[in-house]
Amino acid sequence: MNAAEEPTAHTGLVQITSIEQVRREKYRYHLFVNGEQDEPFMSVHEDIMIKYRLLKGREIHPEELKEIVEENTKHKAYTLGIAYIGIKPRTHKELSQYLTRKGIDEQSIEQAIARLSRERLIDDTDYANRFAAERLRNQLKGRRLLQQELRMRGIEKDTARNAIDRLDDDEELAMAIRAGGKKWPYLKGEPRERKHKLMTFLLRRGFPGHVVKAAVTQVISQPEDDDEWQMLDN
Repeated sequence: MNAAEEPTAHTGLVQITSIEQVRREKYRYHLFVNGEQDEPFMSVHEDIMIKYRLLKGREIHPEELKEIVEENTKHKAYTLGIAYIGIKPRTHKELSQYLTRKGIDEQSIEQAIARLSRERLIDDTDYANRFAAERLRNQLKGRRLLQQELRMRGIEKDTARNAIDRLDDDEELAMAIRAGGKKWPYLKGEPRERKHKLMTFLLRRGFPGHVVKAAVTQVISQPEDDDEWQMLDN
């Protein structure tokens, strides 16, 4: 935060002498105190202004000022979180890292995440389930790679494993066949070498060994000029 958002500690009374709306931020206001107009004393959200009746002429004692600053920071963490997860779903870890980059303190981050969790706006279990299913279907990645990616995003080990266990075995095989079918025409070498390359490719995409074996058998058994093969290559 900059100085206008988190004022330094004051031992005496401060009085609001001027209020200005922050440019390009409809619901935030600069507060000027004790006649100082060069730099705002702090910036607060409209909700904080209403809650603490921060009007021109209002006098604020040091203890109350400390409370206002803390509440303003918590509110900022929450609103930043709302905006961030509004772009696309996020994990707790991703949101925490984002708020840290924005200069929010750890306690305010924890409180914001707890509130968003209570409101069901952020949910690692739901995120993991959706992520695994969508990445399998859209990016043709196997369960092993998907589990690694979930862990990298901060999903707890058990939550990630449960999401992976929910994947349909038949669908995973179908996606492995699809991925293999796309790759097979571009592999060079003798049949045995091409088969080995295809197996390696599918293993690297996170498909389990038994799925890879079944998928490779399906892919190499199809004539490359077959209509169904052409569909797989699209």
